[in-house]
Amino acid sequence: MIKNILAIDDSAAMRQILSATLAAAGYRVVVAVDGAEGYEAALAQQFDLIVTDQNMPAMSGIELIGKLRGHRPYANTPILVLTTESSDPFKAAARAAGATGWIEKPFDPDMLTELVTTLSGAEHPH
Repeated sequence: MIKNILAIDDSAAMRQILSATLAAAGYRVVVAVDGAEGYEAALAQQFDLIVTDQNMPAMSGIELIGKLRGHRPYANTPILVLTTESSDPFKAAARAAGATGWIEKPFDPDMLTELVTTLSGAEHPH
């Protein structure tokens, strides 16, 4: 069950949209300003879902996913990439890094909450 979500984006407006959308749907949301801060936050506490931007200073979303997948607690945690990129090479790279899926910007807040609900229902108890 998804309760705690880490949202990572270098855009203050996007962090606000993600936080407000997910909090309104009943989730506890922690935000980070870039991949490096997101990585530190993910190691400091366990999250049930991570939503990360791709193009950020310090560490890209794909780099972050690769690093997190190396940690046992995040081996199977859903990780979504929020991006303006939609090319097949990008999607292949995201999949290879371990992304669960991606959401193209600009996104529909209702679609995001539906996706989180779907992911929550698809999880298996540990």
